[in-house]
Amino acid sequence: MFSLCLLLIASFAATQDSVGEVSGRIISSRDKQPLALAQVELEGTSFRSVTVDDGTFRIAGVPTGQYVLQAFIVGYYTVHEEFALAAGENKEFEIVLTPSNTRVTETVNVLADLFQVGTDTSASEFTLAGDERKNLASVLADDPLRAVQSLPGVTSNNDFSSEFSVRGAPFSRVGLYLDGILLHAAFHTTDGQADNGSLTIFNGDLTENMTLYQGAWPVRYSDRTAGILAVETREGNREKTRGQFSASASNAGFLLEGPLGKNKHGSWFADFRKSYLQYILERIDFGDQAPMVFGFTDGQARIDYDLTTKHAVSLTYLDGSSSVNRRRFRDELGTSSVMTSAFRFTLVNLGSRYSPNQHLLINNHLAWSREKGKVSNRDDARLADQHYYEWTWHGDVTVVWAKTTLDFGGEFRRLRQVGSTMQFLYVPALIPTSDNFRGAGSQSGAYIQESLAFAAGHARFTAGVRQDHFSVSPEQITTPYASLSVQLHTKTRLELSWGQYGQFPELSQLFSTFARGRLLPQRATHYEAALEERLDERTRVRLEFYNRQDRDILARPALEPRVIGAGVIPSSPIGPWLNSQRGYARGVQVFLQRRTANGFTGWISYAYGRTMVSDGDLQLKFPSDYDQRHTFNVYASRRLRPTVNLSGRFTYGSGMPLPGFYRLVPGGYAVSQNRNGLRAPAYQRADLRLNKAFVHQKYTATLFGEIVNLTNHTNRDFDSPGPYDVNTGRTYPTFFSMFPILPSAGMVFEF
Repeated sequence: MFSLCLLLIASFAATQDSVGEVSGRIISSRDKQPLALAQVELEGTSFRSVTVDDGTFRIAGVPTGQYVLQAFIVGYYTVHEEFALAAGENKEFEIVLTPSNTRVTETVNVLADLFQVGTDTSASEFTLAGDERKNLASVLADDPLRAVQSLPGVTSNNDFSSEFSVRGAPFSRVGLYLDGILLHAAFHTTDGQADNGSLTIFNGDLTENMTLYQGAWPVRYSDRTAGILAVETREGNREKTRGQFSASASNAGFLLEGPLGKNKHGSWFADFRKSYLQYILERIDFGDQAPMVFGFTDGQARIDYDLTTKHAVSLTYLDGSSSVNRRRFRDELGTSSVMTSAFRFTLVNLGSRYSPNQHLLINNHLAWSREKGKVSNRDDARLADQHYYEWTWHGDVTVVWAKTTLDFGGEFRRLRQVGSTMQFLYVPALIPTSDNFRGAGSQSGAYIQESLAFAAGHARFTAGVRQDHFSVSPEQITTPYASLSVQLHTKTRLELSWGQYGQFPELSQLFSTFARGRLLPQRATHYEAALEERLDERTRVRLEFYNRQDRDILARPALEPRVIGAGVIPSSPIGPWLNSQRGYARGVQVFLQRRTANGFTGWISYAYGRTMVSDGDLQLKFPSDYDQRHTFNVYASRRLRPTVNLSGRFTYGSGMPLPGFYRLVPGGYAVSQNRNGLRAPAYQRADLRLNKAFVHQKYTATLFGEIVNLTNHTNRDFDSPGPYDVNTGRTYPTFFSMFPILPSAGMVFEF
């Protein structure tokens, strides 16, 4: 018996001498946060482990030999590391995992503030993280701007459009910047009007950062009066060549990326997407309307190269086309409805980034863009035929020393637009009215802005000014800006922002047949105050108050029939463009947000706003077309297992006005003397999404399942004006229905 015990002890000691241990820690490349529920395994063996809350793992009793360690988690790129394990050795790893929709990196980006990415600060700034952009983009549409629609305070009550409203103002007053370039129309559209149905023309998987300013913003951005959405695209993979095939409910795409050259001094990527959304829409029963049979194709490519360690250049190419063909529904279409359309957008952007030292950064972009579109109705009459061309140079310089940051730069844009439109109006008989425009102009501008930290770093004051000129506009735009951020307590911060902004009229307005006099730039003054409390490092509560004063807003007030006294004043098809409107947007919004790679992440927000307009030509005061008093947005996401993530969003909007002069009468509607007196029913939509990853040694497949409009809530909105009787005042506007409950699925195959 004693001999047997000695034999067992000797055998155990020998076994211990021939095995080792593998341990380590897994962190996120975004902010060095430990990643829990990450799976670690030795490929081809049964040895595996799952990380705990502090990101650590341990695999004991591993025989000596050569191994490949594989670490993965849903929503991140898989990491493979080869190693040799000697007898009695404890092999330790620190593994950096990169979110799957950002550039692959082996380094950690330590953020000074988890909720702020850029150096610009504003009391209204909100930056979307990579996983938020992906989960909110919707499997059905796979559109990055759909993610923005769920941000606190943002309103969008149209399932078919990528556009959104900011504090009662339309998207036409929000500037969309892509890699420093203000885009004119970056949408796949049905008829050149994105609110009638649209998808964003760039791929959300290729975006690095998306930052929305709803209030006063820094002076590097120009020519918009309600908000700014700044989007930065990412570089390609500098580590190795990789590919990705994706298929969603709306489109399929193929992406390739990799290093450039043997020394990997650069990178490249190329992406292609093709839709089949039109086939899905044909099979959805929208009840009282013909489906919008909408299809698109687009491609995006980028090359980055380091000329030196201090100077890098990039070249981006973006091209997309979209079309509509509803010939089979010809008998169901109205005279002003789109039957066929074709639209194409092209953008080429050459960028340069030069940083000779840690105190100086110089960015330059030279871009060219083109848009072409045509639309026909059921009678093959041309509703629109437009061409738009633009050259843009944009340069920024940042100088940093001590506690001061100085920014200055300039911009030059050469614009040209040619086209014609035809609109059918009831006056009260249905008649066509056409508009023709042909014009060109040059915009130029320059800015300077300085930011100073004081009070031992607990406060920061920023002030700047910008001047812009348009060769075909009678007035210049001066944009002053100031903001103050004060740390009131360890976890409490007060932010104040103020700015005045201007937006030049479009060339199609300045040279319109209906531009009877000079058109002035639209103007807005923003006041913003925000109080933020950090509950912990990753959780905040934020309360924002805003006041926006608008003036010289462009409108064609004579287009709509209305009641004056006891009679109906018919619409005027030759009603001119006028700077006839002024008004205000005032409100408050509050949200609770948590941003973490572990546990629940997301936000819950409520916004109350009131946007009123006074029209000097009509001598009336009324709510804005986009005035929504109550907006409730919720987003939540949680990783349930290493390979499973569940997320959901909920949106409630109390309803926007029916744009025009309407009142309810028994059996329908009548023309009214008050504008925007009726509202659409409340908009409500809940979506649920499940991501499931399958990891193999050579590839990773992720499946996405989604239920759109989970509660099957009926959402309807105003479509277009209808005929009216000048004697009785009865009118018959048209409405449209949005998505019913709709399951969808998608997948991404990475190799």
